[in-house]
Amino acid sequence: MIGLGEIGRLVANSAIRLGMKVIGFDPKITVESAWSLSAEVKKANSMEDLLRHSEFVSVHVPLLDSTRHLINSNTIQLMKHHAIVLNFSRGAIVDEDAVLQAIAANKIKTYVSDFPSEKLQHQKGVITLPHLGASTSEAEDNCAVMVVDQLIDYLENGNITNTVNFPDTQMEREVPYRVAVANANVPNILGQISTSMAQAGLNIHTMINKSRGGMAYTLVDTDSPVPPHVLHEIASIGGVLMARYLRFPG
Repeated sequence: MIGLGEIGRLVANSAIRLGMKVIGFDPKITVESAWSLSAEVKKANSMEDLLRHSEFVSVHVPLLDSTRHLINSNTIQLMKHHAIVLNFSRGAIVDEDAVLQAIAANKIKTYVSDFPSEKLQHQKGVITLPHLGASTSEAEDNCAVMVVDQLIDYLENGNITNTVNFPDTQMEREVPYRVAVANANVPNILGQISTSMAQAGLNIHTMINKSRGGMAYTLVDTDSPVPPHVLHEIASIGGVLMARYLRFPG
């Protein structure tokens, strides 16, 4: 298993349940992913080490400059004879010419991918599937539920998940009083927000500030209600785009 993110981890755990011996390699695995990964998954010291010991190679990495043609003529030569390669990440992760040459030379037994390029069509030893994993009835239903849940969480708690322009920001509720602030990612805005609250005698219970490019987002929980004039003062700070008061329950 090359890549142990959300999908790679699920595939690894499923393979374990099928009785397979799984080797994984991911130098950037997160703590969250490691906690939810089966303890039976063995760690490879390098991708080369993984390729030498695997009969099935399943790739689950994003397409970056560093991962383009990650599977190529050189890495294929490291694989076991008649290895099976599965690519459900991005088409360009695998050098299709190198794979087809390896199949013709009986080095690779089968290449399976859901990126059915014209070059792969009607090729011996190649199985292509439509790239429709997100278009099943179950996936569509789950996406609709997820969107609604995330919108409710934003409206009630100010939490942001899976946005295009803003940073993902989530903070558990510990007190009823919360202010959400969206602003340009420039110096001293956070200090001005804190000063406005301190001058009004508000004690900050907890807060979180995240930035993404030119945008920043802050959630501040206070131990007592936030007066309207404080919210107005925060909204008037230069660079602040929006300030919302989220008393819970609303």
